[in-house]
Amino acid sequence: MSAQPIDASTSRSPAEFTPAEFTPAEFTQGDPPPLAAPRSSADRFMRRLLRLPVDGPKATAADAQKAFQTSIMVATVRCLLMYVVFPFVLPVLGVASGVGPWIGLPISLIAIIAIVISIRRFWRAEHSKRWHYTVLGATVIGFLLYLVIKDVIELTV
Repeated sequence: MSAQPIDASTSRSPAEFTPAEFTPAEFTQGDPPPLAAPRSSADRFMRRLLRLPVDGPKATAADAQKAFQTSIMVATVRCLLMYVVFPFVLPVLGVASGVGPWIGLPISLIAIIAIVISIRRFWRAEHSKRWHYTVLGATVIGFLLYLVIKDVIELTV
């Protein structure tokens, strides 16, 4: 089969083209289709920052969503423990106070790790909402880092 340029002046409608024929005019039928759209400089920067290999395995959107749900759940559990269970429930039960930082610190670190993992999965999957989730995840990480610093200060005092 010889490579024939696609004739843009044909009278056929786009629905009448076969997939091999319906390619941009700069490609011929014998050329392979382009692999992917080139990434923006911001996308390339984020992929380097997250240490994602260029030719690494691609994650699925379902993987990214599962990682997102897990990371948000860990952060939610941490907040429930720190702001509901420790200050109100444990004193009512007569359990000693001051255990908050000892439990909150490791939970915060686990939550931060889970969020970073989920951000990486969104980027590996090239999910359409990867920038949205990156901003959300970075915001939650910022809040958790504040709480980690607060817990460390409370432990050292």
